[in-house]
Amino acid sequence: MNWALIFLGFSALIILHEAGHFFAAKATGMRVERFFLFFPPKLVSVKRGETEYGIGAIPAGGFVKISGMNPDEELPPEAEGRGYYQQPVWKRIVVIGAGPAVNIVLAFVILFVLAFGVGEYNQRVEEVRPNTPAAAKLKAGDEIVAVDGSRYLNRDLNGRLEAFRSEIASHRCAGRQIEGCRAEVPVTLTVRRGGGLREITLRPQYNAAEKRTLVGFAYGIEPASLGAGGAAVWAVDKMWLVASRTATVFAKLFEQEKRDEVSGIVGVSAAADETLDIGTRESLFLLALVSLSLGLINLFPFLPLDGGHIF
Repeated sequence: MNWALIFLGFSALIILHEAGHFFAAKATGMRVERFFLFFPPKLVSVKRGETEYGIGAIPAGGFVKISGMNPDEELPPEAEGRGYYQQPVWKRIVVIGAGPAVNIVLAFVILFVLAFGVGEYNQRVEEVRPNTPAAAKLKAGDEIVAVDGSRYLNRDLNGRLEAFRSEIASHRCAGRQIEGCRAEVPVTLTVRRGGGLREITLRPQYNAAEKRTLVGFAYGIEPASLGAGGAAVWAVDKMWLVASRTATVFAKLFEQEKRDEVSGIVGVSAAADETLDIGTRESLFLLALVSLSLGLINLFPFLPLDGGHIF
């Protein structure tokens, strides 16, 4: 079932991408000969008006065939004046750029919707992990007010919690940092419990996987009240993060470490299979990221990518 959903998801992204080219070409007066999901040989097709719609046998993308995309192509009389290379440059750019634009807009729409269900951490202890420094001293429901006397009230909530983590992590073990070692200097947590404040002193423990000392508790999560503006900002922030990471990875593609970060269709499909097992939100989030990546990569100025045609 998962793989059927993954196939449908990727197919939808391809169809929407090609639909961007298709509708932009129609809107600018060009003649569209074919609109195909996947590549030839042809499996099935039907002709409606001047356009043939079909499905190919090779599931590696899709294409829209516009009359006159070869400047030397001889056009039939009914297509005269409607060929791709007979149009002004701005129309050609609109048609080619419409495919990636649809993927980018789709990513924004999905992320915008998901933003209304996003949660944000609060300063309350949600879980105290067993066999950690916090196990005997913190309780679920405690509110972390300050670390080593610092409240960081000049920062927003996320910045404050990150500052608390950094403050705890600054307490290091004597000598070599090894799994399970305790910090030489204890950390003091100011917590609100039962309406009153109290100070709790404990020695953070080094966690090799996290590469820092930890106390051993998890913050609670509550629904974020973003509103439409906040949801848009959240969606754009996520898109910018993906865009900047994509540019960084491809700019340093000859470095082995960066090459290892690039996933093909098999790697993305495996990730999609995992997210489907986790939940719908995670699956939609991945679909948005794949759609955004498809749009961004297609804008790279290299043939046969759309950006190459625009260039």
